[in-house]
Amino acid sequence: MITLHKDQLRFDFPGVHPEAVCTLGLIRTLRIPDDGREYPLPPGFARFPLRHLDDYAERLPERWRRRGGVIAPMHQAEAMWINFDAPGGYPFALKIATGKVCAVSGDEWVNHLNLDPQDYVVVPEQPWLDGYCVDKGLIRQFVAMPLGEGYTAEEQLTGQAEHGGLQVIAYPMKRAHYEANFGEDRRLYASMPQIDAAVGERGLAPGGKMRQEIYEDPYGLDAWDQRHPSRCFVSIANAGQWMALTGQLPPTRPPTAKEYTAAGMPWFEYYGGDAEAIAGAQKLAGLKGVGELAGGRADSPLGADESFDPPDPLKLGRPGPRPVREFDF
Repeated sequence: MITLHKDQLRFDFPGVHPEAVCTLGLIRTLRIPDDGREYPLPPGFARFPLRHLDDYAERLPERWRRRGGVIAPMHQAEAMWINFDAPGGYPFALKIATGKVCAVSGDEWVNHLNLDPQDYVVVPEQPWLDGYCVDKGLIRQFVAMPLGEGYTAEEQLTGQAEHGGLQVIAYPMKRAHYEANFGEDRRLYASMPQIDAAVGERGLAPGGKMRQEIYEDPYGLDAWDQRHPSRCFVSIANAGQWMALTGQLPPTRPPTAKEYTAAGMPWFEYYGGDAEAIAGAQKLAGLKGVGELAGGRADSPLGADESFDPPDPLKLGRPGPRPVREFDF
């Protein structure tokens, strides 16, 4: 079962185990420059608002209605990262795709897990995901761009602008495997017009490069209950669509990365202890960043994207309880 609570998706599997719960939130963040340099982890500001798409079904095009799930607003060229949590410490395998292209392996969407190459992350071992896994210890940031203009990972890899948005599928650990390995007491650290989906629909595109490891599955494929998955489609609306649907203003644009750094605010680096990082996906390694595709045009959809020198990052990680990257409310 999937529910929406405080702008987070909550995946519950009471039929598997009472502790089989995980949550996922989309976090607003700075867009790092797409200038060929490697940057540390930027901060999070707050969660993007999420709403039940079915609440606005009468105003949506048919292909949006078929998706179900939830809807979130993102400005053009705005960046985000995905925060994962398992409140009771119960392990999950989560598959994340954009435009039905896996963000970890670069493969097209399938409703099962693969280990060669690994196409999922393991929670709570993986605390967050900021982008596409393009090399070992390196990702390209998730950046919202208009679907149909050639920027998104979906368009670059499939040649199509069909799906957009974000897709998530969650697999809990099998109960027998959990109890055999961890026991029962494990705790870890008014009428409105229909919107036009063809105008300004958002997909996710690869942005600047960031240092981040995607960790190997320490349990193996047999640990995951692939008979009981839960799937959710997150549609991404532009500001006008969001206001037309909800009657609410979307969050304001965040500052640029250079402005944030000039204000003396921190950057971060996460240390995963003994966890091994997976290799980058060959299919994703060839993605072009939004900066390269924009080509430095005067009418660039990126706006300000100046290079800068971030300060030494604050170090987060193990040993000890798993840290939460703080939001700047």
